[in-house]
Amino acid sequence: MSYFTLSHLSKSYQTQTVLQDFSLQLEKGEMIAIVGESGSGKSTLLRIAAGLMTQSSGEVLLDGKKIENPAEKLVPGYDEIKLIHQDYQLFPNSTVEENILRPLLLFDPAYRKKQLDRLLRQFGLEAYRERLPRQLSGGQQQKVAIAQALAVEPEVLLLDEPFSHLDAIQKRKLLQELKELLQEMGTTVIFVTHELDDALRLTDSVLILQKGKLIQKGNSQSLCEHPKTRYVARLFSVINPLPGEDQTYIRPSDVKLRTKGGLLGHVVDQRFLVHYNSLFIRLKDSGLLWEVDDPQRRFSSGDRVYLHWDEERVLRLKS
Repeated sequence: MSYFTLSHLSKSYQTQTVLQDFSLQLEKGEMIAIVGESGSGKSTLLRIAAGLMTQSSGEVLLDGKKIENPAEKLVPGYDEIKLIHQDYQLFPNSTVEENILRPLLLFDPAYRKKQLDRLLRQFGLEAYRERLPRQLSGGQQQKVAIAQALAVEPEVLLLDEPFSHLDAIQKRKLLQELKELLQEMGTTVIFVTHELDDALRLTDSVLILQKGKLIQKGNSQSLCEHPKTRYVARLFSVINPLPGEDQTYIRPSDVKLRTKGGLLGHVVDQRFLVHYNSLFIRLKDSGLLWEVDDPQRRFSSGDRVYLHWDEERVLRLKS
């Protein structure tokens, strides 16, 4: 039996189904990211997994023990499963130290001090222990929120897009620090986000959720090279429709640029990106506008260009 099991979970509100027959099995210490657009059921799934929302059907098991929902448990939630939200939910008039200690109020004083010192050190918050949340940066506040959740040493950590308020630099740094810490602690993690790049910084095990339904699961390479639907393919990059072919596409990075022979187009715009120029090319016969990578930065707006690609790189997708 797997360590953390979500079995056939569904959630409906009158005529609206938010989650459809969702199942997932995780081993102890395993990390997985669930990627989906807003409204895909990600937050609902995590609240059910944490025992904070009543599902319409299905069950949640932690190490063989049933996780009861609010309809079955007087005080919802479990110390073994911690959910961290987008908003930090810190006590504004309590210091960093006091916020981290709140879950440990009934614990032995020696244990409380040991946990506090460890978490302050691990999250680099020792110099900020006496500060209030409003005196911290967004990244520091999120560190306090995560440290607070980890104070009781939960078995499972559920992350509900907790980095959405952070800038790209803060986000990358915090995700790397958190990944190393959680691996060291052996914590089982489910991270939900609408940003694929964020997911892949924490784990290469990804599950795609759309309209409350699991549509594909795999690592980044398998999902990128063998997407089942346009939605999955577009999480990785733009996809260009092939002229005259239904539901057939090619990625910008898989198109080769030449000065003669092939599909004729004209560069109408270009963008300088870190590793390549992104060209917008109008195809002569079909009038389609394609986005194509130019890693050698050879072409400019107004240039005539011919496009080629290998047939095995073509994506044939469901809608």
